[in-house]
Formats: sequence, C-alpha cells, structure tokens
Amino acid sequence: MKSMGKPTINDVARLAGVSKKTVSRVINRSPLLNGETRAKVEKVIADIGYVPNVQARALALRRNFLVGLIHDNPNAQMVMNVQAGILEAIRDTEFELIVRPIDRGSSTMLADVKNFLERQRLYGVLILPPVSENDMLAEVCREIGCRYVRMGSTTLDTPEHMVASNDSEVVREAINHLISLGHTRIGLIAGPHGFRSARERRKGFEEAVAAAGIKLPRSLIADGNYTFETGLAAADRLLDLSPRPTAIFASNDEMAAASLHAARRRGMNVPDDLSIIGFDDTAIASHIWPPMTTVHWPIISMARSAALKLLADFFGDDLASEEPSMFPSTLIHRASVAPPRRD
Repeated sequence: MKSMGKPTINDVARLAGVSKKTVSRVINRSPLLNGETRAKVEKVIADIGYVPNVQARALALRRNFLVGLIHDNPNAQMVMNVQAGILEAIRDTEFELIVRPIDRGSSTMLADVKNFLERQRLYGVLILPPVSENDMLAEVCREIGCRYVRMGSTTLDTPEHMVASNDSEVVREAINHLISLGHTRIGLIAGPHGFRSARERRKGFEEAVAAAGIKLPRSLIADGNYTFETGLAAADRLLDLSPRPTAIFASNDEMAAASLHAARRRGMNVPDDLSIIGFDDTAIASHIWPPMTTVHWPIISMARSAALKLLADFFGDDLASEEPSMFPSTLIHRASVAPPRRD
C-alpha cells in the first residue's frame, strides 16, 4: 500500500527490510555495501519514487554535503591531481568539492580559514602542504568540529587525519642510483623554504651523498620555488659552475624540465652531458624528450584515500582505519639518466 504523502527514507527501509542507516549508505554509495543489499534498496527507491531531501539531511547533520580543499601551493598540477583524487572518491554521491586557496603568510590566515569552514559548514576538509604542516590549523578544525585530513611528505598526525609519502627515503634511492652510475658531482635544485616536502627531499639528497662519502660544495645546491621559471634560474646557476655537475636532482618535475631546457640552451646533450631526475611523475616528465627519470608520487591515490577518510563517519563504515595513511613513492626509470661522460 502506497504512502499518502511523499515517500520517506523510513518507507524505503521498511519495504526493503533494512535499517535506515543501510538506506543512507545506499544513497551515498558506500563502497563497503554488498551488491545484493544495494540492488534491493535501489529497487524499492525506484518503485516508490523516493527522492532524498538533500537540504533536510544537511540540516539534520548541521553540515552541508561539501568536501573542502584548502591549499597555498604554487604547483597547479599538484592541485589538479588532488582534485581528481577527491572527485573520484565522491563520484556517485551527493557530495561536492569546494576549493579554497589561502595565503599561509597572512596574519589572519587562521581566522580566515575558521570563518570559511564555519560559513560553508563543510562535512570535512583536506589540507595540502605546506599549510597542512601548521598544527594550529588542525587545532582550528578540531575546535569547530570539522573533520580534516592532512596531506604531507612525512607523518603529520594520527592515521585517521593524514595521508603521507616517504619523500626522503625515495630521494635517497634516486641519488644512490646516480652514484651507482658513477656520478659524484650532483647538483640539487631544492624546493621552497617553508615546505616540509622540500625539507624531506633535501634531507634524502644529503643523506645519500653523505653515506657515499661524497663531499659536495654548497654551490651545488640551488633554491627553487617548484616553478619552471625558478627551476630555470637555479639550473643556470648550477651549470655556470666550473666544473659543473654531471647530474641534477630537481625537487619537482617543473624544475627538472627547466633543467633540461637550460642544458639544451647551452648545447648540452641529456643524458650524455647531464643526467636529470625529477619528482612527481606529472605528464611533463613523460612528454618531453628525453622522457624524464622521476619519482612517482601517488598523489591521486593519496587524495582519494583522504576523501574516503573524511566520509567514513557519514557512510557508517570503518573506512578511516581501512584506508592507508602511508603511500610509498617509487623511482621511475626513463631516458634522462646515464653514466657520466668520461673525457
């Protein structure tokens, strides 16, 4: 017998013989729900014409169906990849993504973020580095009851509140690869000051060089800002040295591509005259010539996992504990590395 008014979630639960929570999981595409239960509930929803009231549910939750992304990052490709991972996680749900760039150097940064979170009533927020490294920002999220996950290049928080990679470890592997080929004069294009990723990658570089007993002058380290332009300037500084480096490790692919550009302008051949390794494994690394040896940073998988951690309570599943918190990066061997030229 049909209900007199509009069908409700209680009607669906009763007719399907399941709990209200199970109906909610079906509506929100919980990834841990079995197919048979999902099909049964979806059939009832179709049969009685039930339409979820998003506004009413948001009011009951005291939160909107919004996942936030907060960042202050000069690398547009990184932000795009993170968005791709989040959108993959919330596909076929009622959740939407809202992106908020901020200025980590602003004196009102914490107040601005707090105002944003309270005004938007986000269900949860993913915080990108380097902003994610600010413990006070995490405390703001806790104070106002906003779920959060921090992304970083090393452990920043408890497992349910973080996804991280092993940057220093994989950079040690990259530098050891260069050393194994005979390179002893290796330049570093470091990332921007204030970024934990830059610090972790430099740490891996310095540890590998020290472990090999190689003493490098400070002049073989040039600062960049994760952009092509700063990478080009840094590469020029390194290649102006005499003797110049036989290899360069750049802390991201943009600066690695800039190093290739700088070498080509001087008539140098890569990898015969100069070996180059980048970090991120973005499209530019495989699209340029020669294809770039680089570190694959699983950023899309990290962002997807972070979003699922944020939504674990909503789905009513124990996703937060099942989603990994550490995502190992891997060295991808391509054509930009060779043994140093023997003159």
